[in-house]
Amino acid sequence: MGLTKSEIFTEEQNQIANIAKAFGHPARVAILQYLFKINSCICGDLVEEIGLAQPTISQHLKELKNIGLIKGNIEGTSICYCINKDNWSKMKTIVSEFLNQDLNENINCC
Repeated sequence: MGLTKSEIFTEEQNQIANIAKAFGHPARVAILQYLFKINSCICGDLVEEIGLAQPTISQHLKELKNIGLIKGNIEGTSICYCINKDNWSKMKTIVSEFLNQDLNENINCC
């Protein structure tokens, strides 16, 4: 596998790419939607709700946690997950600024 050379890009460009990667798998989108729907921390419900194997769910949770969109707390022998509200707000700002870019109306291309 080739190197991404992420160091040659800005922090914002890397953040947008990481967010896009997180949203790039339907299981991660489904996990986020479920966490918003229940509006609380969950432990074991995701396997049943999403319909994937526990190791697969764990890997998707790890990806979402690594970029900070969710957080997890240890409760007994389980880890409970919920949306990281502060990071979710930051992510929305970053993505909104990126998506709200508009082309100059005077440009005549293609």
